[in-house]
Amino acid sequence: MGKRRFAAKNVTGWKATVAVAMANYIEAGSIIAAASSLTLWQAYLNIDSMGVGLLSALSANALGAAIGALIGGPLTDKFGRKFIFSYDLLVYMIGVALIATSVNFPMLLIGTIITGLAVGAGVPVSWTYIAEESPKHKRAAHVGTAQLAWSIGPAITFMLAVLVAPLGLFGSRLIFFHLLVIAFVAWYIRRGLDESKIWEEQQQQDKQDAAEGKIKPNIIKELFTLKANRQALILLLGIYLFWNLTAGAMGYFMPYIYENVGGLSTAQANMLQAFLWFLTVVTTYFLFMKLGDKVSRRSLFGIGAVMGVVAWIVLTFMPMTWPTLITFVVLWGAAAGIGAQAFYALWTSELFPTRYRASAQGLMYFIVRSGIAVWSFALPIVMDTLGFTVAGIVMIAFLVIHLVIGLALAPNTQGKTLQQIESERYGGALLDNEKTAKEPAVLNKGFEVK
Repeated sequence: MGKRRFAAKNVTGWKATVAVAMANYIEAGSIIAAASSLTLWQAYLNIDSMGVGLLSALSANALGAAIGALIGGPLTDKFGRKFIFSYDLLVYMIGVALIATSVNFPMLLIGTIITGLAVGAGVPVSWTYIAEESPKHKRAAHVGTAQLAWSIGPAITFMLAVLVAPLGLFGSRLIFFHLLVIAFVAWYIRRGLDESKIWEEQQQQDKQDAAEGKIKPNIIKELFTLKANRQALILLLGIYLFWNLTAGAMGYFMPYIYENVGGLSTAQANMLQAFLWFLTVVTTYFLFMKLGDKVSRRSLFGIGAVMGVVAWIVLTFMPMTWPTLITFVVLWGAAAGIGAQAFYALWTSELFPTRYRASAQGLMYFIVRSGIAVWSFALPIVMDTLGFTVAGIVMIAFLVIHLVIGLALAPNTQGKTLQQIESERYGGALLDNEKTAKEPAVLNKGFEVK
């Protein structure tokens, strides 16, 4: 009772889904708040291009989140989903408070790192919890709520950036303060969440196995020795890493590109991005959430992926005029709602066993965000030395790779419980692996390619 004295009550069903999905709001909001204020911080603190790259590389968009996920994933599997929910937003609030009150570069950088760590620890477990608590015929709809929150965060943040633009840097500080308030509300509501039932069942099974003397193999080893896991890693890293090398860098640098390449004002750049994210909200709700449990997921993914490639071809090879920018925003904004982010959140929660579902996500999130960190650090230098067109061609190549991998390896998991998916994909492989620590033959019906 003590733990719930200061907590919301009866947080279940859709209310629980929304409360957990808010991790995606503050993740995306943090990235966009930093992106929309980047030039203002640069002028205020006299930050050079190296400093800009460092802020991006260590942010919630990149390495900060990567390290947080690597730590948070195993903790989630060991101590429970609620364990992370109890503490990650408290750490997040410290980070955004530091950013909001920064008066020098070290203070801004430290706040950025802390925020990134908290975001990294919280986002993968949010996808895990939502998927584990969702009805099998509405899993895409529930997981899509996280994608919806991830889209609403930037839409609102960019609109706020437009409204507070006359206030200069003080306006940007207010945006970070709004994220602090949202984080506090979400933390309060989450204290009323129940633990994941699937995780609790797995804990009981682990205790029984331990009593019977069964030795479980190392999680990292099993991730790479089991065929089903390797296939899942190829799919998930293939679509999420390569898509994010474009989308992640874009999320942080797009206002910077609009202003420095397209000649737009800060207010114009932020308004354009707000419109882009509004379109993502619309397609997330009406296409991914409404259709993701009913129509072919491979087809839905393919449509979004192709639209994203076309969007970047337009932006890269056409003059950056208003018609070009509007075309890009419409294509990319609509595509993102049914893009790799949404499908990654869904498939990554379906394709791994409960025992290390969050740990697998944490590892992949670490790899993806580390990749973004390297590319985010290099992107300003590439644009300064080789020009935007070269950077755009690289972005297009990343998107084409993710398109091919997604179409080739999209799994057949629609309408199945997580337990059913695990049984079909692994069969007795997990049990055999516990006994022999050798790779068994893996039943792979849940990953069949049609």
